[in-house]
Amino acid sequence: MSKGLLAITPRSTVATEIRTERLILRSWRAEDRAPFASLNADSQVMEYMPRKLSVKESDAFVDRIEEHFRQYGFALYAAELRSRGEFIGFIGLHIPAFQTEFTPCVEIGWRLASSYWGEGLATEGAQAIVGYGFEQLGLQEIVSFTVPANLRSRRVMEKLDMKRNPAEDFNHPRLSPAHRLSRHVLYRLRHGDWSAKR
Repeated sequence: MSKGLLAITPRSTVATEIRTERLILRSWRAEDRAPFASLNADSQVMEYMPRKLSVKESDAFVDRIEEHFRQYGFALYAAELRSRGEFIGFIGLHIPAFQTEFTPCVEIGWRLASSYWGEGLATEGAQAIVGYGFEQLGLQEIVSFTVPANLRSRRVMEKLDMKRNPAEDFNHPRLSPAHRLSRHVLYRLRHGDWSAKR
């Protein structure tokens, strides 16, 4: 295993709920699937994804998330707005299934309904997830990646103090090199750098 996974003992440090000032990051519920499917069919939300997802594909995504929880004890948490009890997307950690030079690794990711963009919610939730990953899971590194044009996500990565080395930019192995979304930028955050700023 890579440096990012060495300290993980699957299911030994399961957090079923992580709370921030405005969010509850929690296990998925059956009633989350319909709003998640709507989110995954939103052209604005899926602008930097290869395609929008059908309801069947969206449900299969949730199935994979739940299996990841069972296997590792962490995954992409359902994000609920505390003030309304409303599902608004996901924020969490994930082990990518593809292989490239920086895998295996642990990735932090988020996807929120566009009506909640610009409020700092992704950053707020991601900061809590980073703390959980380093303090509770014992990770030594967390990565994140996206296409160069996805400036919103890149700003969140930078607010987390993640660093990009342009020499590590890569073509996503699951996309054709000619695909408009093939090229990705890679950001890293090491435990030592994070803890030094605490």
